[in-house]
Order: sequence, then structure tokens, then C-alpha cells
Amino acid sequence: MDMDSSRSLCCILLLVLFGISIQYQCFASEINADQTALLLVNASEASARKMPDTLFGIFFEEINHAGAGGLWAEFVCNRGFESGGSFTPHRIEPWSIIGNNSSVIVSTDLSSCFDRNKVALQVEVLCDNGGANICPDGGVGVYNPGFWGMNIEHGKSYKLVFYVRSDKPINLLVALTSSNGLNKLATKTVVADNVSNWTKVFVLLEAEGTDSNSRLELRSTTKGVIWFDQVSLMPLDTYNGDGFRKDLFGMLKDLKPAFIRFPGGCFVEGERLKNAFWWNETIGPWENRPGHFGDVWGYWTDDGLGHFEFLQLAEDLGALPIWVFNSGISHKEQVDTSDILPFVQDILHGLEFARGAPNSRWGSVRASMGHLEPFDLKYVAIGNEDCNYSKYRGNYLKFYSAIKEAYPDIKIISNCDGSSKVLDHPADLYDFHIYATASEIFSNASRFDDALRSGPKAFISEYAVHGKDTGKGSLLAALAEAAFLIGAEKNSDVIEMASYAPLFVNDKDWRWTADAIVFTSSQAYGTPSYWMQHFFKESNGATLLTSTLQANPSNALIASAITWRNETDNNNYLRIKVVNFGSSRATLNISISGLSLQSSGATKTILTSSNVMDENSFTDRKKISPVKTMLGEVSENMDVTLLPYSFTSFDLLRKSISIRTVTTASDLESSF
Repeated sequence: MDMDSSRSLCCILLLVLFGISIQYQCFASEINADQTALLLVNASEASARKMPDTLFGIFFEEINHAGAGGLWAEFVCNRGFESGGSFTPHRIEPWSIIGNNSSVIVSTDLSSCFDRNKVALQVEVLCDNGGANICPDGGVGVYNPGFWGMNIEHGKSYKLVFYVRSDKPINLLVALTSSNGLNKLATKTVVADNVSNWTKVFVLLEAEGTDSNSRLELRSTTKGVIWFDQVSLMPLDTYNGDGFRKDLFGMLKDLKPAFIRFPGGCFVEGERLKNAFWWNETIGPWENRPGHFGDVWGYWTDDGLGHFEFLQLAEDLGALPIWVFNSGISHKEQVDTSDILPFVQDILHGLEFARGAPNSRWGSVRASMGHLEPFDLKYVAIGNEDCNYSKYRGNYLKFYSAIKEAYPDIKIISNCDGSSKVLDHPADLYDFHIYATASEIFSNASRFDDALRSGPKAFISEYAVHGKDTGKGSLLAALAEAAFLIGAEKNSDVIEMASYAPLFVNDKDWRWTADAIVFTSSQAYGTPSYWMQHFFKESNGATLLTSTLQANPSNALIASAITWRNETDNNNYLRIKVVNFGSSRATLNISISGLSLQSSGATKTILTSSNVMDENSFTDRKKISPVKTMLGEVSENMDVTLLPYSFTSFDLLRKSISIRTVTTASDLESSF
């Protein structure tokens, strides 16, 4: 090839590359350019539809130490020394020894006075307060650090309960101290001449300091053998005195959940049936509850948060309880249908416990626990994710028939998906779970557009973005989930309920990511997915309007429209929610027919951030949280701007309604 030919070829290649570059730049410019879309909202009565009162709620599972060391405010971890099973010698972690081998020997035996909790802690004090072997200052014994530290706060009171036995008089020092034991926050002395039989001891500890990483100590300076069992420490200021940690309970209450599903999840099944959640092992006095190893999530729970407490939690939240019970199936075992009747009878007992008269066999047990009136239990789910097990349908039908005969008003939820084909068994609702990437969850907003319009309705009891898009709770995940819930609103004629999962995670025990609420012993924050759910808390029982998006070129937008009444200001609003799942700013032209709006009094609330993978944290708890501002003049035809990767809610005040003026930033925040 000659030089001129080579030069010509190079010029041609440069022109081609330049053309490709120009074409790419034009394409990129088109992608990043502002987009314009049209939203038609028809508010006529003929097109409107009331959504279920039960549409959005919450789901609690004992995972990530959500209950033990979390919502359930018990401070002592392994309070009955049972976490290693009923055998000796026995592990007592996280209990640890104060002293050395020359001053104290700690072991376990089966001498407890509780038939279902036989393990007791034996502390042999070798030193004394005089003589050759004098105890170190403060004495020797054991301490418990709780669930990664006990949060002790100055001025607050804590109720310590424990059982003790000794052949000699006791002189104990009980204390709340810093993690190294050097700083004492609260102390009391327990002196007793005769505890030869197991004796229950109550101590009220009043904190004179604050430490979120505290521990409980039990010490003695008197030579002898002391047995301890069932050691409990709880703050006095739990919600309504019912045992729930106030800040975490408050975050649930703020969601205004219509229902709460409990206690799981895989926690209900267990890897093995012996480690499933059995309701009748979790009621009655806490000292008599045997606890169990939750082998799916890999830790022990003493079941202080049991069947009764879950029902109480629902009542405290003003939410309908949805009880998920074991169908005779674990992850690795199945009970044959021919042997399922004892399991069925056990569930009937559990329903009588919840709903029976106070003079009935099991209703009287509930009444003895302090709740004379029945609980409002109207929904049960037979199993969790069990549809593909060979014994499920046979077992299900046995449960279904027995429950319907005894409680015909109870709605029964099947584990089998009835969205695309008719179920081969009777059910009031069917359970639907979805965990997927953000793009998949976003695209599943239309999942129920073609679902069967007759037969049982859907209960989307577990949904969340899971995997590479989550981190520890990203904006991207929340936006996809918001789009999915907008789809649930638009299909609420066939969807009765929906709840996010999981609800809680202790920051020291991430067994699943991401979650709605992250906490430690003393702090908590909501992930973007938690704040996203706030946009839907007025949707229960609201009126869904027909809304149609047109000229949505990238299909990155999804919207819904509802009318609702604000109980705070007694005004009626039109709420339009829009997710922009794209990287470009969008202009949305909103055209409303069928109702008139006030020109003022409207607000806009946005959930967004500068980076779609941003997360909240303990150092910036509300980095991604709803920001509410006043809108300018509005009308039935108006243009609004949607930021890239954002979730926006417009609350427009309807005409002929008295206006409550909101002017300050604090007013705006509290109104949301």
C-alpha cells in the first residue's frame, strides 16, 4: 500500500470515528435531556374505586435480632441459661465470669424449679470477706452484656428480676456498669438469710449515669455456692408497659399499619420442626417458656416475645393481627397428612387463646395474662412458602376445614399463588412473595395487571429489592419498591394487603440486607425503604382515581392518584404520587377532570438524593427522607418537575373545604 492510500484510509477512519462520536453524543444528549409526559387524572365517581382498608401494613419476623434485643425490650441475653439446650456442662454465653479460678467457679446443672427450663447457673464463691483468700474489691460472680450492650440512661428506672437459691445467707451486689465494669451506673445490695428454696427477687435499679454499652453484674464477697436462674432486666418505660421498646415501636406506629403479620417467615417453619415457632410454648409466665433455637437464622430466642405479645403488639398499633402458623412442614421435614390432626387441634387451641371467652379453656389462659377481652384475630396464614411441598395441600385442607367450621369469619391465606391460575383448593387470600433486583421490582409494578379478577385476592406479604442494588438500604431500592406499591394501588381490586420485609435489623447482626429499620441498643434510623412507605400510609381505605400516563418515552415514570381525608386538618386532598426511575429530569403535565382544586394550600413531598445508591446511617439518619415544601399556585392543568431518581407526592387541596394554613418548616414536617 502506498503512502497516499494509507493517508486516505486514515482520513476515512477518522471521519467514521468522528461520526460515531457525534452519534453517541447526540444519543447521550437525548437520554439526559429533560423528558415531558402527560398524566390524565379522572376523578369522576364512575371511575373511582375505594381501596381496601387493609392494603398496607407491616410484617414482623424474628430475624436480625429484630425482637430479641430489639423491639422486645428485654436486656438480658440468654436469661435462663438455656441457649445451649438442656444438658450439662452447658455454655452460658454471653454471660461471663467476674474473677479468676482461685476466687470463683461457674458451672451449670439441672436444678431449676422450672420444669421446662431445667438449666440453672451455679456460682461457687471460693473467696471471702476475710481470712486467707479475700475476695477482690466488689466481689466475684458473673455479668451479662445483653445484646451488644445494654442502653442505660440517667434518671430512668430498670426492673431486675431473678431467682436465687443458696444453702447459706446471701449478700449480693447487683449493678449496672460500663462494659469494663469500672463505672457504676446503678447498684443495689440484696441480703437474705434464708433462700434454701428457690426465691424470686425484685430489684428496682435507678440509673445515675448513661452508657449505651452497659452490662448487668451479679457479685458476692461471701464464700459459698449460689444458684441463679431466669434473670430478667427491662426498662420501666416500655410502650404502655407492654414490653416494647418505645423508639422502635414509635417508628412502627408512624407507618399507620393496617395489619401486622407475625411471627414469620422462615422463623415459623424452622430448618427442623423441633425448632419451629410453636405458639403454646410461648405463652404464660415468661419464666416457664422454654425458648427455642431459631435454626433458620441461627440464634436462640427465649420467646419473651411470644404469641400473646404479638397479639398485644397488633392491638397497641391499632392493626389487625395476621397469624402465620406452621403447617406441619419445616425446610427439611414434612408431617404426613394422616398424622396432621394433632397439629390442627393445636391451632384451634391457639385461636381459642386469642378469641375465646375468658372462661373457656384457652381464653382463660389469656385472661390470666391480663387480657380479659378477646383479641381481634380475623386472618390466619397456613404455613409460609410451603406450596411446593408434597404434603402441603393435604395438610392445608385439614386446617382449612377445621378452622372454617369453628370460626367461619376467619379469612384463610394459602401459600399457593393464585394470580395466574385458579387455585385447586379453597382460600380467602393467597400469599405472594417477591425479592428481586431494583429493575425487576420496578417492572413488576404491572405484575397484577393481568391477574385473575375473580377468586381469592392477593396478600403480598413479603416484597423488597434484594441483592446487588440494596447495600444496607439504598435510594434505588426504595424507588423500585415505591413503583411496585403504586402498581399494588392500581390493582387493589385484586390485592388486599401488602407488607415490606424484613422490618428490623440490629446493626450488629445483619443476616439479611436490606431492611426497613436499623437499630443498636440506643439508636435507630429508617432506611429509604422505610421512608418510602410513609407515602402510602393514607392509602388504606382511600379512593383510587383513574390515572393514565401518556408520552412516557423512557417508561421510567409510574403514577397513581387517590383522594383522602386528612384527620389532622379535616381537609380533603387529591394525592398524586409519581416515581421517576430514570436518570433524567422530567416535566409532567397533570390534567385533572372531575373535581376542583384550591389554588393554594398544596404541598409537595420528595424522596431523593444526589446519588441513587446513597444510604442513611447513624451519622446521617435522614439523608434520604421525605422533604415537604409548599407548592405555588395550582390548577386542574399544571406542569410539575420531577427530579431524576425521585419519588414525589403532590397533595392538592380540594375546593369547598376549609383551609388550615401551613407556613413553617416544622408544621410541614409534622404534617407529614
